[in-house]
Order: sequence, then C-alpha cells, then structure tokens
Amino acid sequence: MTDIHPVCVRFHTAIELIGTRWTGAVLRALFTGQHRYAQIKAAIPGVSDTMLAQRLRALQEDRLIERRVLDTTPVQVEYHLTERGLELEPVLESVIAWSHKWIPLPDPDQAS
Repeated sequence: MTDIHPVCVRFHTAIELIGTRWTGAVLRALFTGQHRYAQIKAAIPGVSDTMLAQRLRALQEDRLIERRVLDTTPVQVEYHLTERGLELEPVLESVIAWSHKWIPLPDPDQAS
C-alpha cells in the first residue's frame, strides 16, 4: 500500500504560475536579454500583442518582472527580471534540458 500525499499548496501555485501559457516563453526571452516589448514579441513566435501584454502584466503582479519607463524621447519601456524572477533560471534550464531529452521536434513533413 502506498501513502497518498496531498499536493503542497506552494508547489501547486508555483507550477500554475510558470506553467501558464506563454509565461515560460516570456521568462525565457527575458533570461536571454530581451527587454523591450518588440524584442520579447519577436523572440516568441505566435504570441499575440494582447496575450503578451496580459502575460507581462501578470508577471509584474507576481513580482517576477518589473516594468521600467526610461526617461528618453520618445519614452521607452523595458521589462527586467526581479530577484524573484532571476531565481527561476535554473528551474527553466532544467525544463529545457528535460524537453531536449524527451520531447521530439515536430515533423516538418506533417506541418499543416
């Protein structure tokens, strides 16, 4: 007989946070030095403006990134990882390593 352990609330919250659609891609773009909206969008194929704006706002609310308005003409906005966000890098690197081992690339002949 095996013991059934309840899922830890903290674990569940963390997995839901980083597992939200597009969140991992946004974080990955920021880890690679993309800081402006257009750079982030260009780094994430298929993300819409609406979805990217929603994810950036959500990541700010979760204190994983901060929005910086630069005092330039015209005004520029950059997004930077907070300490909390930076600490996710080894987690995402582990997911990347796992995905390279276990997730096959799509067959280009099967693409629609």
